[in-house]
Amino acid sequence: MNLIQKIQAPQIKSEPAAFNVGDTIKVHFKIVEGKTERIQIYEGLCIAMKNSGLGKTFMVRKNSYGVGVERVFPMNSPRVEKVEVVRAGKVRRAKLYYIRGKIGKKAKIKVLLPTTGKVEAPQAEKA
Repeated sequence: MNLIQKIQAPQIKSEPAAFNVGDTIKVHFKIVEGKTERIQIYEGLCIAMKNSGLGKTFMVRKNSYGVGVERVFPMNSPRVEKVEVVRAGKVRRAKLYYIRGKIGKKAKIKVLLPTTGKVEAPQAEKA
């Protein structure tokens, strides 16, 4: 490990990202207003993840009153309390920037169905 990695290691959150690009997520973000703190929930589609290590970020896009709003969150920020997955998406791209040009139903992402684990073959009945 070089010197930069040694300094960054304690600042990186221990749990890995539990979501992927294409998932609809809720980001619980801490807002500081004067002396008070509150948690604001930002729900939208994760359209990009960039970098690795301490500078890792993810971009979330949502529609607010008919206008597309995108926000970039640092993955290891102490202001990001938690990230919940609302719906897992099935995508074949690493960056979903093409969603910006889509309107209505065309902007939807297919839902990724959960796998049930093992699939057992039916047993033949013995006579």
